[in-house]
Amino acid sequence: MKTINYGIIGCGMMGQEHLRNIALLDGARVAAIYEPDDAMAQAALDLVPAAQRMPSIEALLDLPDLDALVMVSPNHLHLAQLELIAALRPLPVLVEKPLYTNTEDAARVRHIMETYPAPVWVAMEYRYMPPIAALLDQAQAATGGVQMLTIREHRFPFLEKVGDWNRFNRNTGGTLVEKCCHFFDLMRLVLKSEPVRVMASGGQAVNHKDESYGGEVPDVWDHAYVIVDFASGARAMLELCMFAEGSRYQEEISAVGPTGKIEALVPGPGRFWPVQLGSPPVPQLIVSPRMPKGPQRIEIPVDPTLLAAGDHNGSTFYQHQRFLAVVRGGGSPEVSLSDGYAAVRMGLAAQESASTGQAVSLAPEA
Repeated sequence: MKTINYGIIGCGMMGQEHLRNIALLDGARVAAIYEPDDAMAQAALDLVPAAQRMPSIEALLDLPDLDALVMVSPNHLHLAQLELIAALRPLPVLVEKPLYTNTEDAARVRHIMETYPAPVWVAMEYRYMPPIAALLDQAQAATGGVQMLTIREHRFPFLEKVGDWNRFNRNTGGTLVEKCCHFFDLMRLVLKSEPVRVMASGGQAVNHKDESYGGEVPDVWDHAYVIVDFASGARAMLELCMFAEGSRYQEEISAVGPTGKIEALVPGPGRFWPVQLGSPPVPQLIVSPRMPKGPQRIEIPVDPTLLAAGDHNGSTFYQHQRFLAVVRGGGSPEVSLSDGYAAVRMGLAAQESASTGQAVSLAPEA
């Protein structure tokens, strides 16, 4: 079996999580990295000492043995870097979310969707968290067809990133894009329908208000409610709070239909769990039929090796397994450019709704 050689673009905290998970794959290695920050580059090379550090994306793409790319750069760089790769050497790409950050860039994204000749997989790790994957697999049977979907994330504030880029909406697309496109992706996936209207309320209540970067105070939001109406008649709601890291579970997802309810409970990163409280909570799936009544609670433990490799409940590894299969010629990306585009479109609509106080209609695009 041929070893697949990866090039990594961006080796900050999330980039290093990708490095640790690629190391767990059979027949894969990181051959080269591009990371302009010296400290992050050194941390990455400590994980993959055999990799070459390249001075630019162009130099990275010049390496003849590369088979695939993983893009983990700051949000506002993704689109231009994809365009550069498309122009120079369109290899298969796993690109971190969000795919883009501005409504004005939608046409550029659609052009890549129409013309990029190799597979592009948009990293939506939440699909592959074991308890959420179990909910996705069982939702139809447990509910008889989901009519209401509720996603609650109560978590820690945004972490520090290189150059503090994630403190400002102009770089992230806004919290409802940067953080929540994962959840809008799950809404479309669970409900198997497209959004037609988005209503949101959100803002900055607690976090980062006493920080200053070059005299500029961060403007990223730390809490929000979002309600989404779908073409099928189903509805979904997101509740986000980023000053609730004391919660036992970080994500709580419930789907309800005419015959029952199914819930997934997902703990946050184990490294944040207080050691004095003992072992971190175990992910759970709860199935609650209407008749006969009687909730069934199932623990869904995650391999400790995968938990140690990142902060996303093992999902980064499962995502990489599937992407590697695509790179080897095994079908199409499960999370397409179209999926990544749609999730950001919903997030941008939510940002607009919360900013203006008006519902935003999402008409089907040609």
